Amino acid sequence: MNMRERALASYGDVKVTTGVAGADSVQLIQMLFDGLIESLSTARGHMERGAITEKSKALARAGRIVVGLQGALDFEKGGDIARNLNDLYAYVTRRLFHVNANNDLEALQEVQTLMNEIRMAWQQVPALVPGANRASALN
Repeated sequence: MNMRERALASYGDVKVTTGVAGADSVQLIQMLFDGLIESLSTARGHMERGAITEKSKALARAGRIVVGLQGALDFEKGGDIARNLNDLYAYVTRRLFHVNANNDLEALQEVQTLMNEIRMAWQQVPALVPGANRASALN
């Protein structure tokens, strides 16, 4: 990794750390989805260029984010929604393994579409939860 790439990576780490420190739980989930969507897009670019190692790294990051989202589910409070999301995240994890093993751009597009839909739903949450915008209004 050259000096420019290290500097950019460090800037990204600081930006993420700073964002996480001031985020509420909804914002943290949104940030995870942003990272997930970014990783999927990065993987697509690497697949299209034939950069197999980089593709695998991007898909591994996406997989870790999905596992993190799955681990954050609260089955007591979330009920059926949490169980359905758990099933969806398990499916997405399996599809990511398939994408990585088979360089399947169609399966990657399926995952991107599914995760974009969930991401858009999470963007609506602050408007639905009283007081959820308080933390973001202060920043």
